[in-house]
Amino acid sequence: MKGIILAGGHGSRLHPITLGVSKQLLPVYDKPMVYYPLSVLMLAGVTDIQIISAPGDAAGFQRLLGDGSSLGLTLSYAEQDKPRGLADAFLVSADHIGDEPVALVLGDNIFHGPGFGELLRSSARDVDGCVLFGYPVRDPERYGVGETDASGRLVSIEEKPAAPRSNLAVTGLYFYDNDVVRIARGLRPSERGELEITDVNLAYLRRGKARFVELGRGFVWLDTGTHNALTEASQYVQILEHRQGVRIGCVEEIAWRMGYIDRDACHRLGRALANSPYGQYIMEITEGPAAGAPRAAS
Repeated sequence: MKGIILAGGHGSRLHPITLGVSKQLLPVYDKPMVYYPLSVLMLAGVTDIQIISAPGDAAGFQRLLGDGSSLGLTLSYAEQDKPRGLADAFLVSADHIGDEPVALVLGDNIFHGPGFGELLRSSARDVDGCVLFGYPVRDPERYGVGETDASGRLVSIEEKPAAPRSNLAVTGLYFYDNDVVRIARGLRPSERGELEITDVNLAYLRRGKARFVELGRGFVWLDTGTHNALTEASQYVQILEHRQGVRIGCVEEIAWRMGYIDRDACHRLGRALANSPYGQYIMEITEGPAAGAPRAAS
């Protein structure tokens, strides 16, 4: 499975702080925002990933992440000259996707919860159609909303409905089979001139090939698109990390735990950041009593 992180757009809701830097390079507490969606793909077992950015922003991501080899990944970069909707990502990255299934994650979304890694890996196996991830919210009219029947089967999807049929928002994480590129090419732009991801999902739903995975109690899904949301996300990460002593979205640790790199390589990555608590944490976990053998990250 190939991966895409959609990190385009102008971040206008965060102006003026995004006038000089991509939103997805802003800090969410102790690490760049893009680390969080990158960690989701890594936990899903996806190692060949393309980051789509606005014109001029790719250099910043490349300075941060390079070609991904230090994390055992293959990273490439593409530019979206202007926002054309989420589904445009499949056209921009068509060559990257090739003939494989693909996972798309939005660059400003944060996911966290118990057993999330195993849930991702099981959902990514043998994708036939699409896999959507739903999250209960108190204001579903702001989102794409999925409705399920008594057996949990997805029966409808509506974009920002005035009268939502459920409280399950469709999150910014999607798994698709390879047919998604053909579907995206056949879409008609919306009134805003954009290719809507909901139209892609509806195409799969009409075929009976849309699966809905609910992220229920204990999971957290955060969108960092506004000043308040960005602050709240940073506070969430700070509190959890300080209370539990573990790092959320630490891509170096995930690379080691998933077996993409070995312990020594992970330790070297931490040593390069040794002046920061983040780097010290990486060194500590690779030097501790449980550092002998990596285990699958959760």
